[in-house]
Amino acid sequence: MYTLPKIERFNQDVLSKYNIYNSVFITLPFHSIDNTGALLPLFTDSCDTGFKKQETPKEIVDFFAQRYLHDASEADKIDIMFRFIQYIERQIVLFDAIEDAAFPIVNNMEGRGSLRDIKEKSDAKNKQEELVDFLEDFNVRTVLTAHPTQFYPGAVLGIINDLTEAIRKNNLLDIKQLLAQLGKTPFIKNEKPNPFDEAVSLIWYLENVFYETSGEMVHYLQKNIFDGNSIKNPLIKLGFWPGGDRDGNPFVTTEITLNVAERLRTSILKCYYIEMRGLKRKLTFSGVDTLVNQLEQKLYRSVFYSKGEIFITLDEFKSQLNKIKQIIIDQHQSLYLDELDALLIKVNLFGFHFASLDIRQNSKIHDSVFNDIVTYYLKTDESVFPKNYFELTEEEKFKVLSNTSGNLDPAVFENELTRLTIESVQAIKTIQQNNGEFGANRYIISNNESALNVMETFALFRLSNWEDPTVDIIPLFESVDDLQNAHAIMEKLYTNPAYAQHLINRNNKQTIMLGFSDGTKDGGYLMANWSIYKAKEELTEISRKYGIKVIFFDGRGGPPARGGGKTHKFYASLGPKIENNEIQVTVQGQTISSNFGTLDSCRYNLENLLSAGVTNQVFGKGDNELTLEEKSILDQLAGLGYEKYLSFKNHPKFIPYLEQMSTLKYYAKTNIGSRPSKRSKSEHLDFADLRAIPFVGSWSQLKQNVPGFFGVGTALKHFEDTNQWNKVQDLYDHSLFFKTLLENSMMSLAKSFFPLTAYMKKDPQFGDFWQIIYDEFLETKRLLLKIAGHKELMENYPDGKASIQIRERIVLPLLTIQQYALLRINELNKDKSPDEALIKVYEKIVTRSLFGNTNASRNSA
Repeated sequence: MYTLPKIERFNQDVLSKYNIYNSVFITLPFHSIDNTGALLPLFTDSCDTGFKKQETPKEIVDFFAQRYLHDASEADKIDIMFRFIQYIERQIVLFDAIEDAAFPIVNNMEGRGSLRDIKEKSDAKNKQEELVDFLEDFNVRTVLTAHPTQFYPGAVLGIINDLTEAIRKNNLLDIKQLLAQLGKTPFIKNEKPNPFDEAVSLIWYLENVFYETSGEMVHYLQKNIFDGNSIKNPLIKLGFWPGGDRDGNPFVTTEITLNVAERLRTSILKCYYIEMRGLKRKLTFSGVDTLVNQLEQKLYRSVFYSKGEIFITLDEFKSQLNKIKQIIIDQHQSLYLDELDALLIKVNLFGFHFASLDIRQNSKIHDSVFNDIVTYYLKTDESVFPKNYFELTEEEKFKVLSNTSGNLDPAVFENELTRLTIESVQAIKTIQQNNGEFGANRYIISNNESALNVMETFALFRLSNWEDPTVDIIPLFESVDDLQNAHAIMEKLYTNPAYAQHLINRNNKQTIMLGFSDGTKDGGYLMANWSIYKAKEELTEISRKYGIKVIFFDGRGGPPARGGGKTHKFYASLGPKIENNEIQVTVQGQTISSNFGTLDSCRYNLENLLSAGVTNQVFGKGDNELTLEEKSILDQLAGLGYEKYLSFKNHPKFIPYLEQMSTLKYYAKTNIGSRPSKRSKSEHLDFADLRAIPFVGSWSQLKQNVPGFFGVGTALKHFEDTNQWNKVQDLYDHSLFFKTLLENSMMSLAKSFFPLTAYMKKDPQFGDFWQIIYDEFLETKRLLLKIAGHKELMENYPDGKASIQIRERIVLPLLTIQQYALLRINELNKDKSPDEALIKVYEKIVTRSLFGNTNASRNSA
């Protein structure tokens, strides 16, 4: 049967369905909406036409009001803007649900990157043995973080889920009811969630999506590649940050950490119980039924009757299931063996922990905590630290830290941060006792700047009465300088006898985290990505030298500016000089719902990550190695881009522009995440304290997407101006890494829309600054089209491009309203006695429009 091209499948199953169901939505009789449904298309057209005529957002809104609202007062205009915002938010949900429903049709689930594709390639290339060896040692770890880039409350996520199902079945009656429900369900959280609330909302994805998908994937591999033998290696691991990530989040307490761990355990036991109950209806034969019944009862009590006690151990659960399996094979012709195997696979993957709760804290906090601890010991027990500890060199401190041990009591410290940091170490121990080692066995030090940061953290465990901690200490390198020094830092640790012994206890594995978001914020797009690539090569080399298997954990966000975009292509492009035996990646905000929110999208994206590892290590081993000349070109490009970005970042108007012309300060007003929007509490905005999400998000709301392209055009232009264009062209044609890097930058450009803010070029204060951004945008666009040989951005991804275009059209009125409100706020603030009440109303409009725009631009911030 002939399969339609991807773009035609998209048009048929996404675009046309959206137009049909949107027209149903527009005619629904909401009392509060009146004629909003009829007016919104007219307003969208006014925006479209207005921006083509180079009108300002204020002129567009005023023209629309004059033409369609007849003698509208300012209050009338505000009223219709709020109604438009509510309406557009729901249109976005509708489009999300339609895209999710069409996912398996638009994307070929059995095509390139799928497990089936892996199997067929290994058969065709006669690499079955290599593939089996590889899968026995490889892992994909997706780590769910609560970074706030999605604004849907739980009730709305539920509607999206039900709507997706109804659209898949073309059930018009259900769709109508759900659209009506959507119209009446509030989108706004009145209070900030606490970290436990965040954890509960993310555990929904573990229970309803990852549990099923991961199990099915391993089951498929077991049956089709391992000839029915069970895979001992947990191929797919899940990680979890809400409740464990303390970096800059004062609301994460020890109690919350322990409660989240308990909730994770209860959730996985509940999943097992539901599956066991299903098996009970099938495994009804003698010798088996009583064993099944016992397991079901014990799980039931552990989930529903427990105040924290567990009535069955993991070992007992596994051995009973294996006992049942043997009886079925020996006495009952392997009846329902497949279903039992499916459960055993999941127990092997998720144990009693479901996902590993990572604990994370900033090195700056560790510095003050450790000072506190040393000072305490100097007063109470002089045998632990020498009196002159603070005057010692790093090397001398290393010697002291290598031999520390103690039994710290958090209660003796007045400083809350010191107490909580020591408690978090002890919480890991408690979680391991309750959920098993994988419940919490990773401690991440963000903003890690030295080997001392790691050694002090290691000492912190030993001072907490934990001589050989069953914990991986993970430094996170983020700034360009730290990335460049990372290999030297790790060599100091590898050559320290105490730390080397710790690594032997951890199977000679060292996990290192690299931060794409903060790297880009610090050094710009090209420099951040190239610095991380080089750091990985240097860290691989130094680790191999000392017999350590290094594992890279990438802190990626949704958009290219935070390491997102076509992530699996990045992993397929890594050369042989970068260790790639595990793919570990953070998944955050709407990337969770867009890439892993349904069974189909989760399977597709997990399979693609697994396939990227296979491509790199089995089918393309030795490919993608950059030559010395190619590395030299990348060095030059990164350096040129870095210079351009630094001069931009250091421009005196940089911070004022973000503060006064963007939505930066409004992120703090949204009740979406438990974390504050910046690290320090000072009134003054300091670039170093600025979090990557509001930073990237603010550029995205302006539709300028600076962190995803700034400096790329300048770097490429140098090669054009010096008659060396063929060098970068060859690099693009032959390096998958470089090609993916530039394709992701094209996505950032495709999501930009400068007519929205073109009015700023006339601004006496910021006109020149706006022009700097626009000029770099035009130059980057021209040269990326030239290198790709394209006439339009993303023309080789027509379905992705079409999706972006529809989303951009849906939010165009929203962005116009947001800019209008920002302009009115600036106007009102210039009055001698500003109308504070009116300013607050317009601030509310800005904040509300933030929600819809972020939700619409999946992976935008």
